[in-house]
Amino acid sequence: MQLEALLNFPGALPTMPRSVSDLLAEMNKEDPDPKKIGHLIAQDPALTTRVLRLSNSAFFRVSRKIGNVEEAVAMLGLTHVRSLVMAAALGASFKNIPGIDLKQFWRYSLRVADISRSLAGVLRQNEGNAFTAGLIHAIGILVMHIAMPDEMVPVDMGTSPLDLQRAAAERNYFGYTYAEVGAGMAEKWHFPPEMVSALANQIEPFEGEAYDRLGGLLHLASWRARAEEIQLDASGLVATFPDMIGLTLGLDLDSVLEKDPTEWSFSQALGAFID
Repeated sequence: MQLEALLNFPGALPTMPRSVSDLLAEMNKEDPDPKKIGHLIAQDPALTTRVLRLSNSAFFRVSRKIGNVEEAVAMLGLTHVRSLVMAAALGASFKNIPGIDLKQFWRYSLRVADISRSLAGVLRQNEGNAFTAGLIHAIGILVMHIAMPDEMVPVDMGTSPLDLQRAAAERNYFGYTYAEVGAGMAEKWHFPPEMVSALANQIEPFEGEAYDRLGGLLHLASWRARAEEIQLDASGLVATFPDMIGLTLGLDLDSVLEKDPTEWSFSQALGAFID
């Protein structure tokens, strides 16, 4: 299936719930209004419940129970709210996908999100955008399995979805990868242009005319998370480290491995909302 046909395939790209699209539009503004965000969340009972559950979770150790959305938004902060909104939308949109272990996929995606945010801090990039981009960076894999499950079988048999060579295998079979598919989805969901660009360029962020620092950050975060999933040893890490991308960003192997994210508990709490 050609890329354009895939992106227009009925049901392949789940419709973003109106409440979520309105929230993301507000949060993407230069000066988002917390009161409006609270109001938009309050219009969606399911999202309200999730926000209150997270704000009262053990991660935040609140001294009293948070009972309304406005308090929850103020306490969580917009970065955490945005992550929760995305997690809720993704969990509701993608279920029971042939050929995909969703529990593993979301665990891996949250790991990439965490690493992306951590590296963004080092590189002085927007950490909230990096986390969200990391969370959705591989959504294209899910979309491809929904739209063309039979065509994905030989790809999966030869190269698992989280293999380091997955993108190369997809390009060999289809002429495009999950990166372009994910970027197409993000564009249809009206994500910020810089995030769409990062998703599209994450495989080769500095090739040709491209110079995409967020895309490079996603490449490194994805490499690290995939290496962990397939349990690469020390020599495997050295052999597969994307050194030219690291060099372009000013990051070597040790700096990528040693800069551990500090908010594992938040990702663990957030993982409960992707079900």
